[in-house]
Amino acid sequence: MQTRRAAPLLIGAVGRAVRRGFTLVEVLVALTIVSVALMAALRAVGALAQGSAELRARTLAQWSAENRLSQMRVQSEFPNVGRNRYDCSQGGVELACQQDVFATPNAAFRRVELSVFDARDGRRLARLVGFATTLP
Repeated sequence: MQTRRAAPLLIGAVGRAVRRGFTLVEVLVALTIVSVALMAALRAVGALAQGSAELRARTLAQWSAENRLSQMRVQSEFPNVGRNRYDCSQGGVELACQQDVFATPNAAFRRVELSVFDARDGRRLARLVGFATTLP
């Protein structure tokens, strides 16, 4: 029958038995490695959260542009040539819309360019091009 033996004891300089463990330097190196790994994980989570917020803002901006173009079609609106700016915030995101209307070679059609910007910093988040017509 075999019995388990305890970890070997080392004899210290003063003649006492000493158990071997981690040194302070080994513990500090291990903590440094763990802290670097945690910082990398936190940075990755932060980038993921920022990317998610950007995607949400761009999706809402695209929806705002599509809503305006759909509204023009449903109401059979034939807009005047020129530029129009208005607030088109959605879902708690402050958005500013710019509608540019251009004449086309066919007088029954107008080209409509809708650009949606972040109201805080002016970045364009979405752009949509469509047409308005006087035809039924």
